[in-house]
Amino acid sequence: MKKKILITGANGLLGQKLVEALVSNPTVHLIATARGDNRNSIKSGYEYIQLDVTLPQQVTSLLETTRPDVIIHTAAMTNVDACELDHSACFKNNVEAIKNLADICSQLNIHLIHLSTDFIFDGQHGPYNEEATPNPLSYYGKCKWKAEQIVMNLKTPWTIIRTILVFGVIERGSRSNVVLWVKNSLEQQKQIFVVNDQFRTPTWAEDLAQGCILAALNGAIGIYNIAGSELMSIYDLALRVAEYFHLDTSLIHPADSSTINQPAKRPPRTGLIIEKAKRELGYKPHLFDEALAIIKQQLQA
Repeated sequence: MKKKILITGANGLLGQKLVEALVSNPTVHLIATARGDNRNSIKSGYEYIQLDVTLPQQVTSLLETTRPDVIIHTAAMTNVDACELDHSACFKNNVEAIKNLADICSQLNIHLIHLSTDFIFDGQHGPYNEEATPNPLSYYGKCKWKAEQIVMNLKTPWTIIRTILVFGVIERGSRSNVVLWVKNSLEQQKQIFVVNDQFRTPTWAEDLAQGCILAALNGAIGIYNIAGSELMSIYDLALRVAEYFHLDTSLIHPADSSTINQPAKRPPRTGLIIEKAKRELGYKPHLFDEALAIIKQQLQA
């Protein structure tokens, strides 16, 4: 029997990487869902169904019809500043949506894998392991922490995957990410100001997808950190991107967070400790430069 896996947010960066990785797996029956038309470059070998996870009746109807074994819930409102400026939209997309999924997963005994974030922490004691105590600073972080609590209260199988600063390339992407922003800005000879007092363990989207798949196929239960293995400031990240792609590092200027006008407060030092995922799931992330090398090939393809 094939394991039936349903992905929400299949048009996003992680969603598309999951489709790419799972469509060729002979042990998986894949169902990809998202709000709009299918933006994946791969169109065959799986089902694509339009789904708005904020609409409970739509969620219930689809899951009762498809009866997946596992849901990998990647759909979310992830623009931290937009969430700070529109609490209603953030709550609807990041809390109500998971409540809709959790309710029907409880009824149908579906394993729910929920994607969360380092922004549930205040950044005073990073890097963090899975046992660390959340203390979110932004409304986005507060909603993601509330969503985690909904998942933790499920009586049916659940997994929370916390990740951090995801980057990568897709053919049809509506949004950029930090690596592409740095590369594209420098190629256009733009001066950029990058914070040097925020530290993260940036995560390549392909690695995150593999972590999600390992959790799904192994029936992993509980909280897992799935991230990169190298802690760096956002400024250092920008320098490494510039150096790898032979771009002008003099265009990159270090900046203090207090000088960057952003509506949402960011945690200064997070980073995620990934030893549990390595040990229990066999998770092996690429080094940052290894990921950049593959991104370079992808952009040239």
